Amino acid sequence: MEAPVALKIAPLNAPHKELEWLPLADRDYQMAEEIELFSKYHIPVINELRAKHLNGTDILRIWESHLPIFYLPQVNVFPDLIHQCCANYDPNQRAVLSPLGSVLFYVTPEAINQMLHFQSTKSLTPLSMQHLIDQGAKLSSAQITRVTQLFMDPGAPQRPPTFLQVWFNDIGKILVDMITYILGYNTNEYVDETILVMLSMFTPGKPPSVQYDYATFIANKIHEQFMNLERERLFKYTSYIYHLLVFNQPDSFPFTLKKLDAQGNRRSVVFWSSLFHRVTYSPYSYCEFIDLFIYPAMSLLLSSPPPRLTDEMQKILQLSKNYSIGDWYFYQDHTVIRIYGCELAQYRLPKYVPMRLFALEYFRQFGNADMIHFHSKNKKAQLKIKHQLGPFIFNKREEAWEEANKILKSFQLQTSFLWSPYDPNHFISLRRVRYKLANYDHLRIPHIEKYANQLEWKEGTLVEASSKEEIAQKVAKNLEKAADLEYFTQVFSAPKYIGVAASSSIAPQQPAQATTQRATTDKGKEIQQEQPLPSTEQQEEMADVPASTEQ
Repeated sequence: MEAPVALKIAPLNAPHKELEWLPLADRDYQMAEEIELFSKYHIPVINELRAKHLNGTDILRIWESHLPIFYLPQVNVFPDLIHQCCANYDPNQRAVLSPLGSVLFYVTPEAINQMLHFQSTKSLTPLSMQHLIDQGAKLSSAQITRVTQLFMDPGAPQRPPTFLQVWFNDIGKILVDMITYILGYNTNEYVDETILVMLSMFTPGKPPSVQYDYATFIANKIHEQFMNLERERLFKYTSYIYHLLVFNQPDSFPFTLKKLDAQGNRRSVVFWSSLFHRVTYSPYSYCEFIDLFIYPAMSLLLSSPPPRLTDEMQKILQLSKNYSIGDWYFYQDHTVIRIYGCELAQYRLPKYVPMRLFALEYFRQFGNADMIHFHSKNKKAQLKIKHQLGPFIFNKREEAWEEANKILKSFQLQTSFLWSPYDPNHFISLRRVRYKLANYDHLRIPHIEKYANQLEWKEGTLVEASSKEEIAQKVAKNLEKAADLEYFTQVFSAPKYIGVAASSSIAPQQPAQATTQRATTDKGKEIQQEQPLPSTEQQEEMADVPASTEQ
């Protein structure tokens, strides 16, 4: 009898990148929301579909499929928070707990439906990947042809699945975006049979042939990914975690939440605030996202609030009196790290600096200093850069610091003033002299240097002055934030109230009147100033629509 051979089975969702070949590798790359919308941000897409449903022009009746309800905004992904939620997760209760054992939020279908104010009077079909795979294998040529005729461009190649997303028409791309997001796929680039199964439920002029139970599917996926997070480092439902936290712990966050509109109608939780939405679409800065959302959230999950700079970060910069490589400066509203010899303008980091941002700024500045003073002079490297810090792995000295710079730049952080040469302890200068290079004379600024490496910020110490341009930008951002909270088309009110905000003199029962529609664009959001009231027939029809359409 032959000896049994051990099967070499790759782990589920095995990383598809060779991290050691990347200049700067992020071990949490599988948590990133890599799916980009083909043309529009989430809010205009949802508003457009909602408006078409209300005015009767939604031929495919997409809103009735409930897909838009469970399609949440893209957010600033912050894996550290997901890791901590996972560490506090009780699989028996299906809940994330505080250090004292109280429930912060549940990860159950009921909790998700409650957060989204979703109710359905109809029986929902269970959704699972196995169901989609089985149904995908049964798709007939006629069914696939019908889907391609409905949702793909006429000039798309005629071939069996899998298809490319770029071959789809506009409404097809929107649906593919929604489906891939809800299923938790890494990319929307390819459209396979599982996606075609969900597209096949739409027929022009008819309600969807099936209404899936998305809440149970998403709750199960979050549970599964939490249970395997340590091994796989994969998570695709960050937006759900953020919204569950805010919905269940609203008093713990120091930013404004608008739960109701001017008429007292409740708003969908996705419109309470855009603070953690991607900085590309939000009036809030990345620093505000960290200080006003991530810091309070981590404080709920940890036994004590995180410090402005952890002991580990302080030791990296100031190991001892005889060996230090940089300083930190606590300003009133932000933190600045200054590595000796760096000739880049330092970023204004959040008041509370997470390891993820500290690691990037460390690699960026230390790598720049090493390149300028030693590598570019063809000298043997004298700066011992940490190979791994936080989730990042520093693989290629010549390129990694530039990669770190690109990542920080994508956060749209402001920079502090350029302080160069900066070498108060002669860390760089002494090494340059050893290699027969010119001295590197430190530029002294005594009234700032005396506050280096303080344990906390104190009144009357460091407050970095803002330029006129920065003040003007701050004023404009504050106006954007106020407008964002009052954004009319963020309100999911009952159909009979549509149009009331545009003219308070219009009674809810008043017959429809012809009104014009004006649209303006504000950072990708299409703001509809006026909407026509639905006709009497439409109102009667909508009275029978499940409660999910009247959020």
